[in-house]
Amino acid sequence: QVQLVESGGGLVQAGGSLRLSCAASGRTFSSYDMGWFRQAPGKAREFVARISSSDVRTYYADSVKGRFTISRDNAKNTVYLQMNSLKPEDTAVYSCAASRVYAGSSSVARPSFYDYWGQGTQVTVSS
Repeated sequence: QVQLVESGGGLVQAGGSLRLSCAASGRTFSSYDMGWFRQAPGKAREFVARISSSDVRTYYADSVKGRFTISRDNAKNTVYLQMNSLKPEDTAVYSCAASRVYAGSSSVARPSFYDYWGQGTQVTVSS
């Protein structure tokens, strides 16, 4: 069992930056791939980024590539999402998720391949 708690959300102007954190409980954090998803009002949940357990592979949605960076600190049981050059369309609730199994690159963006989810943190980008 893994419990995930996000923090770092808030209100920021367009062009600004935020860093989200996701703290995980449990001793097996380092064995999980970790992902970030977001959901805007009235829209489906959207994949943002994923990082492998070994910190070797990262994946990004095209909409955030070059602006967002996912990283992890296994000693602190924490995964981060650094968000730069924020746009109003980045406004959403951001949630982190843990995945026990890597099922190929086609699976990284699919919520059904993640086993544990946090409650989310709100990010609002004003124009």
